[in-house]
Amino acid sequence: MEVKLWNDKRERETYENFSELYAIIKATEKLEKAYIRDLISPSDYETECQKLIVHFKTLSASLKDLVPSIERFAQTYKMDCSAAVYRLVTSGVPATVEHRAAAVASTSSSASVVAECVQNFITSMDSLKLNMVAVDQVYPLLSDLSASLSKLSILPPDFEGKVKMKEWLVRLSKMGASDELTEQQARQLHFDLESSYNSFMAALPSAGN
Repeated sequence: MEVKLWNDKRERETYENFSELYAIIKATEKLEKAYIRDLISPSDYETECQKLIVHFKTLSASLKDLVPSIERFAQTYKMDCSAAVYRLVTSGVPATVEHRAAAVASTSSSASVVAECVQNFITSMDSLKLNMVAVDQVYPLLSDLSASLSKLSILPPDFEGKVKMKEWLVRLSKMGASDELTEQQARQLHFDLESSYNSFMAALPSAGN
């Protein structure tokens, strides 16, 4: 006899989303342990961790009404994934980024500002993937990103991210709040964000320096 876990399409999507959330948390826990044990290179760890964080943020945002607490979700399903919960919920950035942030902090900049910049980059890129392309949706995100980048003294005035975000803010300020970016504009903005993010990460001193 076949037992159905759902009665309609909505319930099915809910179960599938729960399953995906479970998988992301488990994968992050395994990744964290592999990094701690030096079973994965820092660069590979950072790439994979960043992907998991982005997927987690996207999924958890859509499930916020059904899953208001990730910690409780993990407890309910007896997941025992404290490292993953810390990485996904508390930190929000890969451990390698935290290490570089600490190095930045030792040179008189704030580690929290570095984490803030990373979060703003991820949120801005993620919003475009979710097709949030209206001016009143995009402008605040880029404004927050621009402001956080300006707080870091290690970044020169002509830093790529600073320049491009200011250019986009000027462009958006000339549009109406309900206007939307075209597909080409959204693609270009995502490219500029990704390029600026890579330049930002490269500009941070390594933890060993």
